[in-house]
Amino acid sequence: MAEANWYVVHTYSGYENKVKANIEKTIENRHLEEEILEVRVPMQEVVEMKNGARKNVQKKMFPGYVLINMVMNDDTWYVVRNTRGVTGFVGPGSKPVPLTEAEMRPLGIKAENVSVDFAEGDSVAVIAGVWKDTIGMIQKMDYGKQTATINVELFGRDTPVEIGFTEVRKI
Repeated sequence: MAEANWYVVHTYSGYENKVKANIEKTIENRHLEEEILEVRVPMQEVVEMKNGARKNVQKKMFPGYVLINMVMNDDTWYVVRNTRGVTGFVGPGSKPVPLTEAEMRPLGIKAENVSVDFAEGDSVAVIAGVWKDTIGMIQKMDYGKQTATINVELFGRDTPVEIGFTEVRKI
């Protein structure tokens, strides 16, 4: 079986959740659970001020777009492309282009999970990136984004820095 990748589908603005529901219904009706694995409308939490009160609200990260994890073949392409509300896949012409690992990282989508041998409160050494050869203490771990927030000394004071799990090792 071919490998599943994440693809971006363009929809009419405001129809993202309806498109997601329609695709999920089609998956169930046509028994495509093995080929179309997941449908997402990426959301982010935003603080809004209304009438002087702060409110946490979920907003769409990409209005007019839906992410789909699927095995690309003629059947799945046809099903998604002909779903009501879908205008097409993102890519040149009619050829869908899968998202790269780097494009998926900020969305909290991981192809594989990295197991780590450190936890909050441990001292770690940064082994890659801008902060290479820096030592810091882990303050917070985000397993969804696979990052650790560490305190590093910058200009004589501790500064929190977010580092990927693969960029640090336990001391």
